[in-house]
Amino acid sequence: MDYITNSEEETEALGVWLAEKLEPGTVIAFTGDLGAGKTAFTRGLARGLGIPDRVTSPTFAIVNEYEGGRLPLFHFDMYRLGSSDELFDIGWEDYLARGGVCAVEWSENVADALEEVLSVKICRGESGNQRTITIEGVAL
Repeated sequence: MDYITNSEEETEALGVWLAEKLEPGTVIAFTGDLGAGKTAFTRGLARGLGIPDRVTSPTFAIVNEYEGGRLPLFHFDMYRLGSSDELFDIGWEDYLARGGVCAVEWSENVADALEEVLSVKICRGESGNQRTITIEGVAL
């Protein structure tokens, strides 16, 4: 399904909407250019899950954990990973076993290790803040 957002706030609102439909163990595989809005969408996911924490990009930490909502949220940034082997080295299977939502930015870097994902592709639109967001997969 394709959606058009015209601001960062609308992108976050789409994340809130999606979060209300997520079940434990959902893996969201994000794709999109640098600055496309993946972290903004994840902020919306956190808000929709009832997580009160400030959500930031996990670029240097690789994963940020957020709890205190309906489900925990594990926000991954795979930009710096060289292979899916490194994903398992950081405890990927342990995160899956915890029954939260795994939001994976730069998922294409570890695509061979991801099964049954909800795909969220974010592309820049015609204007500066416009985004085309395609959501496909198991949770819909």
